[in-house]
Amino acid sequence: MKLYNYPDAKQVLVSGDIHGDFKLLVYNLCIRFDCTDTLLIVAGDCGFGFEKPGYYEIVYNTVSDRLRKANNWVVFVRGNHDDPSYFAGEIINHTRWRTVPDYSVITAAGHSLLCIGGATSIDRSFRMKQRNRYHAKPVSCYWPDEAPVFKPEEIESIPAEIRIDTIITHTAPSFCELTSHSGMESWVLEDPSLIDDVTAERATMDRIYHRIKSQGHPLQKWFYGHFHQSWNGLIDEIRFSMLDIMEFKEIME
Repeated sequence: MKLYNYPDAKQVLVSGDIHGDFKLLVYNLCIRFDCTDTLLIVAGDCGFGFEKPGYYEIVYNTVSDRLRKANNWVVFVRGNHDDPSYFAGEIINHTRWRTVPDYSVITAAGHSLLCIGGATSIDRSFRMKQRNRYHAKPVSCYWPDEAPVFKPEEIESIPAEIRIDTIITHTAPSFCELTSHSGMESWVLEDPSLIDDVTAERATMDRIYHRIKSQGHPLQKWFYGHFHQSWNGLIDEIRFSMLDIMEFKEIME
């Protein structure tokens, strides 16, 4: 478990998928919504890994002044459209712009947030073909270790004084929307194990949910992206929020 503190952040926002549109993300944060003193957490499908590593440094250098002047920070959580090594290895590691490993804990603006990435790509059969076709390139478009992993030891290693009130993931427990497999029919024709793997992915999130509850954490909110739709629901007195592409939502008290 890695711990990150943002003592100067006065509010925390969560964003849905951005799919590599980093400049628009910062424009929306700093100009469109005129946020200052704000920590923004992207709930996966950031877009790391589709370009050479130097590309992401160029992007950061382009947006860093705007983040600094507004006193804003951006943290990226792993999605299925991300190279996991960027997160496990914290390859993007700037004060105001960083990728974090799964099971990272962030404290900011009076909140303690647990971040866990990963999901199953329904388009993985196509992306695997593309990866094999362009295997000589120094970048990829699919990573087989994309799914979330249940690591109870990481949850149990959270210090006793930190009580998790918010979880940010890429996908969601099975009892949250979307609960239907509609839309996957065409992909299943060439990827017969897809539904089983998606079901297992959601079961992993169920196990994470139950382990956090069993540890007595005062969980109040859970944010996720992945499905490219918006939805909010109150389940077992916890507010679950599914975020659309580039949708922002504030973590309120």
